[in-house]
Amino acid sequence: MRATGFLSFYDRFATAPMLVLIVKDEGVSLYRAVQLVTVYVLLYALGQPIWGVLSDRLGRLRALRLALAGTLLGSLASVGAPGFNELLMARAVTGFFVGSLFPSMLTMVGDTFAGPARAREISGLQTYTALGTTVATLAAGALAVWADWRVVFAVTAVGAAVFLVLLRRVRFPAGGGPHHDVRSAFTAWPLWTYGLGMLEGAILLGILTYIVPALERDGVSTELAGVLGATYGAGIIGGAWLARRTVARVGRTVMIALGSTTLFVAFLLASLSQGVVALTFTAVLIGTSNAFLHSSLQGWATDVAPAARATAVSVFVCSVFLGSSAATGLTAGLTRHGYGPVFAATCVATVVLGVLAVGSHALWCRRRTELMGESGAQV
Repeated sequence: MRATGFLSFYDRFATAPMLVLIVKDEGVSLYRAVQLVTVYVLLYALGQPIWGVLSDRLGRLRALRLALAGTLLGSLASVGAPGFNELLMARAVTGFFVGSLFPSMLTMVGDTFAGPARAREISGLQTYTALGTTVATLAAGALAVWADWRVVFAVTAVGAAVFLVLLRRVRFPAGGGPHHDVRSAFTAWPLWTYGLGMLEGAILLGILTYIVPALERDGVSTELAGVLGATYGAGIIGGAWLARRTVARVGRTVMIALGSTTLFVAFLLASLSQGVVALTFTAVLIGTSNAFLHSSLQGWATDVAPAARATAVSVFVCSVFLGSSAATGLTAGLTRHGYGPVFAATCVATVVLGVLAVGSHALWCRRRTELMGESGAQV
């Protein structure tokens, strides 16, 4: 599961570092080349609910095999694309199938583990996704220069093929089938978690986009800014290590509070200074917050609709993407005069997120405990 998480985030972040090379090789403008990322992310996000329903209907392994087969074919098509238009179509198809991999892993964790053990497994999964992000950010461009940019896509194809072979021997509980209830993924509490996911995506991922441009505005070279921005991945890895050792002692509600506080401190630093030291610490703290806050909200998403777990998880992931895109689109115009005001406004939004997430999760836990107590009394 962790290796599949690594592969999904590697492929998701591998294209951006190669855009300049693709522009030269394919003879297109940078604007056209950026569409490779745009269509990939769009299909990645829009496919989430579809994959959730398929996983609940077909079962976890069937949906996962289908996604890996599509990832393999899409990656091979990317390697063999004779022109830019064909490459654009291949990347869109690949994004649709890769979009299923990480939610599938979250769902399978939710099916297999409970309580603190589930939180630890989600933190472990996040460590590998962070490694995938970091490897893609730092190595994809270098690999494309030393060999060819098509080799980067070939790595995904090889990974998908290997996992398909390994899955032939895997047995897993059905986790779906005719007794699932997709409607339960659209009741009050699941909808609330999707709203929180959208707000968190806007703050954590949407505004994270500005760390590297803010460093470049401060005079840092593009290469160094990319390396410093990649410390976000180091924050996730370190935060996941801390989270695995903390969650059993304090519980998910406190984890959400710790993650929200860390995120607030991160953007407070960024609002006070856009220098190299402040923004590097901001990137690390955002990654650390991801390990505490985001993994806790993901864990909540696996709990909130057990009868339609895959659907709930996929819609939650989709909501995070939508929030990220909305935040970037709404704030882009505000950065023309500097990034300080955007980071300062994000501090306020983080307080709102923390209050809503901590308060509502505590209430949900209390309601669930009461319901479980009533059920036990009836039995």
